[in-house]
Amino acid sequence: MFQTLADLSAAGTTLGVRVDINSPLEDGELADDSRVRAHLETLSELLDRGARVAVLAHQGRPGGDEFATLASHAARLDELLDAPVDYCDATFTAAARERVDALENGECVVLENTRFYSEEYMEFDPETAADTFLVRELAPALDAFVNDAFAAAHRSQPSLVGFPVRVPGYAGRVMEQELEVLGSIESTTTPRVYALGGAKIVDSLDVARSVLERGFADHVIVSGIVGNAFLLADGVQLGAASAHVVNERSDRAVKRAGDLLDEFGSRIHLPRDVAVERDGERVELDLGALPSQNAAMDIGAKTIAAYGEFLDEAGTAICNGPAGVFEDERFATGTRELYEAATHSGYSIVGGGDTAAALRRLGVEGFDHVSTGGGAALRMLTGEPLPAVEVLRANRHSA
Repeated sequence: MFQTLADLSAAGTTLGVRVDINSPLEDGELADDSRVRAHLETLSELLDRGARVAVLAHQGRPGGDEFATLASHAARLDELLDAPVDYCDATFTAAARERVDALENGECVVLENTRFYSEEYMEFDPETAADTFLVRELAPALDAFVNDAFAAAHRSQPSLVGFPVRVPGYAGRVMEQELEVLGSIESTTTPRVYALGGAKIVDSLDVARSVLERGFADHVIVSGIVGNAFLLADGVQLGAASAHVVNERSDRAVKRAGDLLDEFGSRIHLPRDVAVERDGERVELDLGALPSQNAAMDIGAKTIAAYGEFLDEAGTAICNGPAGVFEDERFATGTRELYEAATHSGYSIVGGGDTAAALRRLGVEGFDHVSTGGGAALRMLTGEPLPAVEVLRANRHSA
């Protein structure tokens, strides 16, 4: 077990708090603050309890369009929190440590993007991570470390796994809730329906095998590029464009999907029709009308109706990945309808990443739990350990 905020005497302590506020940007400014808002409970609680909080986070990837400073994130936190929030354009240098040392009880500073330092974009075992410049230089300024970055918990980067080796480590409220919900799937009400879609074929195939082998899933319904891989494995001639998209992501996807159909075919349900673009319009095609020279972009009405029945009758619905190219309104129908149907189940869970983004874009509400993590949620659903959580379990000294 790991320690949580309930185990932490926060008043008067200086805390490094790792969050995941990696967000869409527009002209260098926040375009969506939902990930920032997700951590308000943890940060508010610590500041209200009189802690001095140094926020650690990343934004984007080196060379990417959204690789930027955390100045706008700090400004948004300053607006949302009932406590002063400052921004420091350094992370572990003397200037950063001096700014952290200057904090008063109930004050917060957002340190600079951790990925501005090359070590942070690599993965290490915890002991090695604890000896990186970032951790070695900043840890002496901290009394304890709080990890609330569930969305990044499947990474083994220094800011995620190094600090609990040097100072006491605790799970924040987001981390705690995610682990509680996603770690107890096997105890939820049956029948359990997993709706797997999107473009992360390898991850989705891993999830499908894991939940089917362990008996967690009564039904797996597939859509998106994942669904296209299963259709190809079932002998459906989708057309060269759809096959290229599948094979581009994994040249073994069709073979792996076929193996799953051979082993668990009665519990895996495939699309009955697809939607393609033709002359600028959405056109739905039954499987018998394929192949199509245009790629399948969404599921059709027959599939939506069939999948909707599974979701309506589910005791628990777990959704990960959109059903189609939801960013294009012509092909958002499948995703919108399936998500709406999932909210009618007994208990509904949405994996993070693209799925949570689709929820916001499509205005779908009513899920019981919306995960902040994409890769981390998928890792948990396959039963694999999360490095950032394992180091919290292993380092249980108290502040």
